[in-house]
Amino acid sequence: MPASALTPAIRDEIARLGCADIMVGIPSYRNAATIGHVVRAAQAGLVQYFPDLRPVLVNADAGSPDGTQRVVVETEPPGYVEQILLVHPKNRLDRVSLTYPDVDGVGGKGAALRTILEMAAALDVGALVVVDSDLRSIVPEWIELLAGPILKGGYDFVAPLYSRHKYDGTITNTVTYPMTRALYGHRIRQPIGGDFGISGDLIRDYLAQETWTPDVSRFGIDIWMTTTALTGGFAVCQSRLGAKIHDPKDPGADLGPMFRQVVGTLLGMAKDNANRWLEISGSHEVPAYGFERYADPPPLEVNTLRLLSQFHAGALTVADTWRGMLRPDNCKSVIELAGEAGAMAEAAARKLGLTSESGQGSAGSDGLPATDELSDLVSGFHFPDDLWARVLYDLLVSASFGEVPTERLVAALVPIYFGRVGRFVIENRRLSTEQSEERVERQAREFELLKPYLVEHWTEAAKAGGTTRKRAAE
Repeated sequence: MPASALTPAIRDEIARLGCADIMVGIPSYRNAATIGHVVRAAQAGLVQYFPDLRPVLVNADAGSPDGTQRVVVETEPPGYVEQILLVHPKNRLDRVSLTYPDVDGVGGKGAALRTILEMAAALDVGALVVVDSDLRSIVPEWIELLAGPILKGGYDFVAPLYSRHKYDGTITNTVTYPMTRALYGHRIRQPIGGDFGISGDLIRDYLAQETWTPDVSRFGIDIWMTTTALTGGFAVCQSRLGAKIHDPKDPGADLGPMFRQVVGTLLGMAKDNANRWLEISGSHEVPAYGFERYADPPPLEVNTLRLLSQFHAGALTVADTWRGMLRPDNCKSVIELAGEAGAMAEAAARKLGLTSESGQGSAGSDGLPATDELSDLVSGFHFPDDLWARVLYDLLVSASFGEVPTERLVAALVPIYFGRVGRFVIENRRLSTEQSEERVERQAREFELLKPYLVEHWTEAAKAGGTTRKRAAE
């Protein structure tokens, strides 16, 4: 467990505030263009839905040079919110914007949340709501949807349930959702959603954990929090928030570091919690709070040629690592698929008259066709659900019992992930978001069906490791 790194200034702020019943925490970095709307919605939600509670809003910033913290401090005084909502709260809303300290020398989203968690514990809040700073779709009701199940229903962890564009959230769709569901038996649809509610009891449990790693101080924080809640036996539910509109990213261009931190954390926690998931079979629904919402998130363009090209490039650069982390049949299949992906991407690039790497530019820009038309050119590429499940299960066993560092294994997985996402985009190019969700569920069921494969090879590796240790001791 990291020692508290709260600065004297933050401790003074805690002493000034004294205590609170409910807190909204907003981690940020360079979000001046969007955080004002988030703060306004959060303030309105606190006033409208919890007028009798003592509220505080805390922005933990990484030292943004664009004036993010100034926007938080200057955004909409509480009196203006009261006039709009015709609600008169009993307590004044305090707003705090601070620069968070690193955790053991590492900064990032997780370090920001560490500060927020420590402040929430010191103020003895009953519920903490955390929301992303780049949200464009947040409304005041989100505060009630994330805090209400805790304060009214006795839940400890509230995960978000979004309507997202079919190409958004690719790490969630292909890795964290099916893996979390198969391992721990809970169908948490958005285990790394970024917006969630936490009870006071769970806050204190988080702060007592010994498993805080550098990746948790970065983007590994969300999967760490979800997994800790599940394995700790806390009451978990989901809240229907509607569409999530934020700063989306092309998975082939922007998500590499996030992928490595999230997956590295997921693997480490799976190793530490094997005694909790080895006996679990199947999965069950998680209670959902809030009214069902139907919304069409804004479109997201994805360059499938770049994804397939990067998959192929992986076969040329990290194939040796693939051979060490995957079982022979799976490795052979992956290498063959990478070759097919490269050939298709190259043929499509020639057809489009591209003279440089197929991954140049983004779909719908730089002269490239939009996602659907681009995907039509490589529609023959396939990446089976069962192969992807076995790849991730092989990775988990290798990371837990092999000699190659997990960081290297996860880095080698990135090109395979690009290939899997490329197939997901191709397969869903003509489908609605609702129809593509059925494909996500199909893939998740495949992970459950193949869990005996994981258990078998995990058990074999554990026994082999135990034998090796015994011989070394002798």
